[in-house]
Amino acid sequence: MSSSNISFRFESKNFFSIFGLYLFSLGAGISGYSLYLLLEVIGRVDRNIITWNGQGLFWTLIFFFLGLFILFIPVEFFSVLRVYNATFKDLILNIIYSIFISLTFLIIFQYFVSPITLILNDISSIAKAVSFAGFIAIPIVLFIQHSLRNKLIIIDKISYGFTLFVWMISSQLFI
Repeated sequence: MSSSNISFRFESKNFFSIFGLYLFSLGAGISGYSLYLLLEVIGRVDRNIITWNGQGLFWTLIFFFLGLFILFIPVEFFSVLRVYNATFKDLILNIIYSIFISLTFLIIFQYFVSPITLILNDISSIAKAVSFAGFIAIPIVLFIQHSLRNKLIIIDKISYGFTLFVWMISSQLFI
């Protein structure tokens, strides 16, 4: 197949795979923040985000259930727990979808979520960090996985989990 015959049509398997990874990373970040708020309520951290423990428990429960809901979406609605990265076309589509999804959510969290309180500012920062990781780290990881696919047979089996792990860790670097 020559490169002039490759068509880059929308493919749902690639899109839902990358979108699911984004939602898993975002849900994990929000759930982790709810755990941090709980640690602040019980007095295990020094930073003061909340003014009183009732407020902290309220936000902890809200973000815990919001994180669970976001983590629930890819499992229940997409049912794609694999990164399809076998061909060069899949690689390019995955990179394009990663950048498009990250850019869309970055715009949403930059312009439509106003950080009125310190808590909402932190959530906005977490979402922006997940988006920046989708811009920078994920295309590199997808390219490396595609390059090593023929040399390491295990790449196809662990690609989804490894990409998710890198997305979550790299989003921590951007916070």
